[in-house]
Amino acid sequence: MFGVSNEEVEEAEEERDDAVIGAAVRYSLIAITVIAIVVASPIAYFKLTRQKTEVAEVKPVDLPEVRFENAPELPAIPWADITETSGIEFVHINGASGEKLLPETMGGGSAFFDYNGDGFPDILFVASKRWDHDPKPSTDTNDSVTAPSSLRLYKNDGTGKFTDVTSDVGLDVVMYGQGCAVGDFDNDGKPDIFVSGVSETTAGTGPNRLFRNLGESFVDVTQEAGLSGGPGDWSTSCGWFDYDNDGDLDLWVCNYVQWSREFDLAQNFRLTGGQRAYGRPQAFGGMFPRLYRNDGGLKFTDVSEEAGIRVIAPTTGTPLAKSLGIVFHDFDQDGYMDVMVANDTVQNNLFRNMGNGTFREMATLAGVAFDSDGNARGAMGIDVACARQDNRCACVAIGNFSNEMTAFYVSSPGGMVFTDQAVANGLGPSTRLFLTFGVFFFDADLDGWDDIFHANGHLEEDIAKAQSSQTYAQSPQLFWNAGPESATEFVALPIESTGKDLAAPMVGRGATYADIDGDGDLDVLITASGAQPRLLRNDQQLGNQWIRVRLVGNGTTCNRDAIGSRVEVKLKSGRILSKFVNPTRSYLSQVELPLTFGLGNEALESIKVIWPNRSEQIVDAAEVNRLLEVRQLP
Repeated sequence: MFGVSNEEVEEAEEERDDAVIGAAVRYSLIAITVIAIVVASPIAYFKLTRQKTEVAEVKPVDLPEVRFENAPELPAIPWADITETSGIEFVHINGASGEKLLPETMGGGSAFFDYNGDGFPDILFVASKRWDHDPKPSTDTNDSVTAPSSLRLYKNDGTGKFTDVTSDVGLDVVMYGQGCAVGDFDNDGKPDIFVSGVSETTAGTGPNRLFRNLGESFVDVTQEAGLSGGPGDWSTSCGWFDYDNDGDLDLWVCNYVQWSREFDLAQNFRLTGGQRAYGRPQAFGGMFPRLYRNDGGLKFTDVSEEAGIRVIAPTTGTPLAKSLGIVFHDFDQDGYMDVMVANDTVQNNLFRNMGNGTFREMATLAGVAFDSDGNARGAMGIDVACARQDNRCACVAIGNFSNEMTAFYVSSPGGMVFTDQAVANGLGPSTRLFLTFGVFFFDADLDGWDDIFHANGHLEEDIAKAQSSQTYAQSPQLFWNAGPESATEFVALPIESTGKDLAAPMVGRGATYADIDGDGDLDVLITASGAQPRLLRNDQQLGNQWIRVRLVGNGTTCNRDAIGSRVEVKLKSGRILSKFVNPTRSYLSQVELPLTFGLGNEALESIKVIWPNRSEQIVDAAEVNRLLEVRQLP
């Protein structure tokens, strides 16, 4: 299948079997207990509801207590909401006016990036606008003319205080925005901005915009570059990466569904009680993603078809993808960045980069297309990290719809065969009730083990009327990585560990991180649908050491942003921490470019950089608790 030989299939199946056995042995105690509870409950319920005769009262059953050996002490990682005190006044606009149009549920993304080269991470927000058909008068606060622009850029002074410079830099534009991708596509040392959006009509040009950074301001070069997309596109997550290793950044743009207001309104979407509801993606057709090759000179070519990324649904003969999240990673460690895409209600995609300008879709063969029962899930945000003791293993977290739990796929070492270990490692059960959009790995306490952050929130304001277990606003979640010695790998930290500012419910969407105040730990930004975002300062005081690494490519054999490079930090204990430079992750968003390595209380031995052209560079790593800039040798 998918152009894979029989030998590859047999080898992959054997490798997957070995991986499953290994995971089962490691987590047998917790897995058996949890599965027994999950399976027994619906079976018992089914049998009882099938009885036609009167059933006696069922006595409570004492379930076995799950005990863990080496139960870890939870760290204190308090967070402070500094949104207002930092100077951020942005409020997301989604255009909702009562018609319940599907794009209104999606929220917007954000990005941390250093737009002016002063060394401090600035913030870009993406909002939507009032619909063109909205009959509200122009004095309405949601009006696309009188309200703030769809984009908002905030300049960081280096201490975590921000100033709105949107108009000063020429980004005060109005569009129905969704996501953003920041990258230096022309290798001039200044990061440029791509913004994805929703087409309100199927006429004219597409909805997307490219802004070139001139140093003091940005200029719209969308039409010159050919990156507007097609009429009718609904573009979501997007990202810059060098898929052909020619030294400049190419662009991948995800598209969601075939949507129009007329079709949306024609569907009879209803909540319990009769009121109109937001539509289900199953009612809309899929759309192909777009891959744009950077040809230099501000010219891009759409190579989607020849690159082999247009996947057809076998049952309908139409585009398969309904894409909301994307991440780049060299899963097979062959020097070329592969692509994993999170799709909503259809199978996920894994595109293996063949190194010749083409990709091979192999999600089903790799074990990441569906859940363990063979069902597609409502996937939104996605991230990948080397979060295990063996840094050759890739761990992929995908946020899913409520009652579906987050996926946690773990690859074989250096391979592309995965097993979903979300139930066994403790992540899955704690995420089942939540509807998760933004998700990312980061080392919140700097102990050397990547933790996981979730931004949660439902689509329907009245969802509690239809489902008592659900709420519209939901608490974000921080899952602490307890390390390999713990029976439960990821532990949901309680409010006693994180503080009330992180736990406060919100309608979360995009999520990202950066060190906004230069203290070495990572701060978090969460966007909200139709509301103000939340900027959370990390106030942990655990005393763990750290090193931050910022790479600069030479612009010829490697792009200036060094996207696709890998950094390996070797500790005195022999453990190697590995991270890729890849700011595209989470949902509609991207993180800062510098890589943060938590060291715990261990000492550094060496740092190695593997550039995209496979050249290696050893760096002096004597000092810790600092930002280290590494420039690629000519």
